[in-house]
Amino acid sequence: MNDWHARFQTNNYVYGTAPNKFIAGIQKSLKLTGNALAIAEGEGRNAVYLAEQGMNVTAWDYAPSGLEKTKKLAEERDVTVKTELVDLDDAIWTKDKWDEVICVFGHFPLELRQKTLQGVKESVKPAGYFVTEVYSHYQIPYNSGGPKDVALLYQPEEFLQTFHDWRIVHFFMGEVIRHEGELHNGLSHVIQFVGQKQ
Repeated sequence: MNDWHARFQTNNYVYGTAPNKFIAGIQKSLKLTGNALAIAEGEGRNAVYLAEQGMNVTAWDYAPSGLEKTKKLAEERDVTVKTELVDLDDAIWTKDKWDEVICVFGHFPLELRQKTLQGVKESVKPAGYFVTEVYSHYQIPYNSGGPKDVALLYQPEEFLQTFHDWRIVHFFMGEVIRHEGELHNGLSHVIQFVGQKQ
């Protein structure tokens, strides 16, 4: 049993059921349609939100308990989200498949981060988007959520170098306030990135 599977085995949603504030705002401004993939999606709050906006959504996570809660939340909201048990280390990225890929606070070791970002880059359709908010390497002293190992936190260059040939729609690194369930609360240091494949 992995740690995330154990963490999500509760009746309550540990990160809440409302979407990430940044994802919701970008989704409203871009008015995206088509097929969306939410990676490392946890309990489904962002995937369900995308489905509520009319997208055909697939959620990947490697915690079965998180995917079960995703299905439950989707049913409660009267939308459909396809769930797939995927360890990103073994993920198969199909070329030009997705109109949008999102990642919200998905934190992994550097090698897997690089592999995942390259997979995202491959699998987004031309004119499609990658939208993400993650904790930056400055997050640790904030004590408002996220890993306590700086090696699991992001540097801005990871996005700017990987997606150097995409149109950068939005890039931000700095402080935001997040209140997401029990585990993300207070002033936080994040990186936000929205890129469009050319």
